[in-house]
Amino acid sequence: MAPHYVLRCCQRSLAWIPVIFINLVVGWSYYAYVVELCIFTIPNNAEKISYLVVFHLFFIMFIWSYWRTICSRLANPSKEFCLPKVEKEQYEKEDPDTQQEVLKKVVVGLPVYTRTGTGAVRYCDHCQVIKPDRCHHCSTCDMCVLKMDHHCPWVNNCVGFSNYKFFVLFLAYSMLYCVFIAATVLQYFIKFWTNQLPDTHAKFHVLFLFFVAAIFFISILSLFSYHLWLVGKNRTTIEAFRAPVFRNGPDKNGFSLGFSRNMAEVFGDQKKYWMFPIYSSHGDGQSFVTRLVNLDPEQMAGGLQINGKSSVEGPASTLGNNINHIEDHQDGSFDKTDVAETVTVTIESES
Repeated sequence: MAPHYVLRCCQRSLAWIPVIFINLVVGWSYYAYVVELCIFTIPNNAEKISYLVVFHLFFIMFIWSYWRTICSRLANPSKEFCLPKVEKEQYEKEDPDTQQEVLKKVVVGLPVYTRTGTGAVRYCDHCQVIKPDRCHHCSTCDMCVLKMDHHCPWVNNCVGFSNYKFFVLFLAYSMLYCVFIAATVLQYFIKFWTNQLPDTHAKFHVLFLFFVAAIFFISILSLFSYHLWLVGKNRTTIEAFRAPVFRNGPDKNGFSLGFSRNMAEVFGDQKKYWMFPIYSSHGDGQSFVTRLVNLDPEQMAGGLQINGKSSVEGPASTLGNNINHIEDHQDGSFDKTDVAETVTVTIESES
C-alpha cells in the first residue's frame, strides 16, 4: 500500500511539469514583450502605449481562462447513479449476464440512453456508478468525469462538462495572444535581423519571442479550429473517434440539436457572457437532450395513443432538473418547451 501511495504522489507531482513549463514560457514572454520590446526597443510612446494596452487585455483573458480550466473541480455522477444497497449486493453476487439484468432494472428510472458497443448498460466497476450519457472514467484523474472530452496534460486536468467552455476560451485567447505578439514584433524582428537596430540585450529576446509566438500560434490554431468544429457538432473528442451507441445503434450526431443550440449548450444563451471564462453552460452534465430518433423505447413509460399521431411519455430525470420537450413536425422543424416533471415526445403521423 505504501509504495503505491508514494508512486501515486510522485505521478501527481510530475503531472505539474507541463503546467510549470507553460507558465515559465508565458512569464518570459511577458518580460520580453513589456520590458525588452516596449520599454527598451520601441521609441514611439503612442505606439508603445497602444501595444501595452492591447497586450495586457489578451494577457489577462488568456491567464484567466487558463487557470479556470486548471482549477475547475471536475463534475462527477451524483448519488442517483449509484446502485441502491439491495441491487448492489445482488450485482456483486451474480454472473455478468445477471448483472446486466440488475443494471437494466435500475437504469429505467434514470435519464440514460447510451450503451456500450455490445448494447450493455455502461457501469464503472471502479467508481461503482452507472455512467450517465457522455460520462467516461479517466484513469489519470482516477474518477468518472461528466461529458469527458479528454485529459489535457497542459492543464493537468480533465476537460469535461465543468470546464469545457474555459478550455475553448483558453485556446482562443492563447491564439490571440500569440498572433498579436508575432504581428507587433515582426517589424522589429526584421530590423534586428537586418542589423537596422544596434545589437543590445533586447535583440535575443525579440528574435526568440517572434519564433516562439509564431510556432505556438500555428499549433494552437489547428487545435482551436478542431474544438470549434466539435462544439458546432455537439460532440466530444471521444465521441468524434467513437460514436455514442444508443438502443438503435451508433449515431455520431445523436446529441446534435442544430448549430445554434449546440453553441448554447457550451456557452449559454446570453451571448454577453460567451467571451468571458464565467460558467454559463446548459444543464447538469448528467442528462442531455438527444435527437428524436435516438429516444430509447425502453426508457418510455405510459401508453400509446393512435389518433392521427402517436404520443409517448417517458420518466423524468430523477435529478429534479428540467428536461426539454421536442416536437418533430413533418417539415423537420423542432419546437421546444421546458417541463419539470415529465418528458413528452409527440411524433406527427406521416399518413
